[in-house]
Amino acid sequence: MTTFNVPVMLVRDPFNVLYITGATNMTIFNLCVPARYLLVFAEGPIILFDYVGGEHLAKDLPTIDEVRVAHGLSHVASNGFVADGCASMAGEIAALVREHVGEPDRLAIDSLPFPAVDALRAAGFAITDADVVMSRIRRVKLPLEIAYMREASRRTVDAVRAMEATLRPGMTEIDLWSRFVGGLLAGHGELVSTRLLESGPNTFPYFQECGTRVIQDGDLVCIDTDAVAFESYSADFSRTFLAGDRPATPQQRTLYGRAYEQLRHNVSLIGPGVTFEDVARNAWPVPEEHRDSRYYCVGHGLGMIGEYPNLPFHTLGVPYPLDDAFEPGMVFCVESYIGSPTSGQGVKLEDQLLITDTGIEIMNDYPFERRLLP
Repeated sequence: MTTFNVPVMLVRDPFNVLYITGATNMTIFNLCVPARYLLVFAEGPIILFDYVGGEHLAKDLPTIDEVRVAHGLSHVASNGFVADGCASMAGEIAALVREHVGEPDRLAIDSLPFPAVDALRAAGFAITDADVVMSRIRRVKLPLEIAYMREASRRTVDAVRAMEATLRPGMTEIDLWSRFVGGLLAGHGELVSTRLLESGPNTFPYFQECGTRVIQDGDLVCIDTDAVAFESYSADFSRTFLAGDRPATPQQRTLYGRAYEQLRHNVSLIGPGVTFEDVARNAWPVPEEHRDSRYYCVGHGLGMIGEYPNLPFHTLGVPYPLDDAFEPGMVFCVESYIGSPTSGQGVKLEDQLLITDTGIEIMNDYPFERRLLP
């Protein structure tokens, strides 16, 4: 915070609250409803404002100096009295800042509702973006975080392996996906943040969610794990399988071979000290026939959820937007999607990398589909 000249932060993103304190309470609900928030002083206490009735959940955490009841900041949380709830919150925050820092000045926030932002400005705060601060803080993982992410990967690999073992023509996409989610939860995983499992014609274009389609013999089946799997840390890798006993078609093998080549090439570019721009400039050239449907970025950071950086492709003649480089301790997911509008099929692959002092480590030990490799 001192690096960014931020004396005080007020965050409500449950992953930011969890990262700073280790306190969790109804994560998915709090992604939707601003029911709890955290006040953090660069030099001073950390005060959690928790959901009414949930104040006891964090009372013994050494990372939190005080727990108070949160004010309602949305129509739901305030029972319709949004302005009153936001004004009360802003007044309480301003009083705490006066007590510990002085008159209200700069306050960094992440994702508070507009009425809350207006109330804080009316209380005298100049608002800045806490997301910039938190993204930089979270980008390089501590040794304990790396250990958590290794365990998250192990549990997710186990869940995908168990799911793949049940893959049969005749089952629906949702049925197959439920085997993955159920296996993850049975292994004490927490949640899956997307529903990215597709089969057959649903594999093109990408980002179609699993549904009631019945998987056919010879279908391509894609899964992107997006799993929050251990201590709220994520594991994110993708694989494409061939359903049933029918041999892969030449077109399927071509798509898979190109996706595999793209993944392996782009993984080989990454290491400590390598700039984001160098990776983007030297990324595998996607053939023109696949370019319109390619994945939107080279890859992205990972921690508790998808994180900085989100690495865009390089566009000729356009200055690259990210002036930064990979560092040891960063976790980065390399993405590949090769789809064909002609065949109406696509292949999704992805590996999760840990940047080390000497190179990289692939964190997800999961094989590729041998029947689809050229």
